[in-house]
Amino acid sequence: MLTFVRNELTDDQIEAKLRAVEERFDREMRARGFDPAQAENVALPSALARLYAEREELREEMELRKGENGGQATN
Repeated sequence: MLTFVRNELTDDQIEAKLRAVEERFDREMRARGFDPAQAENVALPSALARLYAEREELREEMELRKGENGGQATN
């Protein structure tokens, strides 16, 4: 889904996007009566499932970049 991320976004941009997605995910989970901490234990409606998947992909990308750079993300 986010295969473009690696080449087109800086680490700062990915971090900003991740924060925005996390905030939106938490807000929408709460609006639907879910506890965001239970995201892995409940069946999510499709809109929340998409946000969850995007959040996980961004997290994975940050981890990959940190691994490539000796534990630190670079800009």
